Amino acid sequence: MIEAKIAERRLVYTVTIPIRWGDMDAMGHVNNTVYFRYMEQARIEWLNMMGCLVDEQGNGPVIVNAYCTFKKPLKYPGQVEVCTYIGATGRSSVETIQEMRSVEDGYTLYAEGGAKLVWVNASTEKSMPLPDVIRQKLAELKPEGRRKRVVV
Repeated sequence: MIEAKIAERRLVYTVTIPIRWGDMDAMGHVNNTVYFRYMEQARIEWLNMMGCLVDEQGNGPVIVNAYCTFKKPLKYPGQVEVCTYIGATGRSSVETIQEMRSVEDGYTLYAEGGAKLVWVNASTEKSMPLPDVIRQKLAELKPEGRRKRVVV
């Protein structure tokens, strides 16, 4: 499944996030739940930058599934680069694919994951077609995407 998503993906956003001491678990590496927080932070920053968060009626993206494959354990101190890609766009959904790389380790891939976002009507709590403005913004993205480094 990941291979099919990778073939279709376009880079849309890159952010570097510092690894905090509190991100670690008793084993001395970043806790598995924190990887999902890193992906969430990058995904929300990208959606906000695109102007694609919740609209005036409260309609917006909801995650219907999320996944992560852990390759190597991230450790403190350090920084993780999260690259966000988009994959297939459906009637009401868009796939996001994310890579997490260690800045200190030559940008070696430490984890990869993603989430499927579905646009939901806040009043009916059902999926709705992607708004035209969002569909247009996604269509305008170049196949290679645009790499933007942001340090937070």
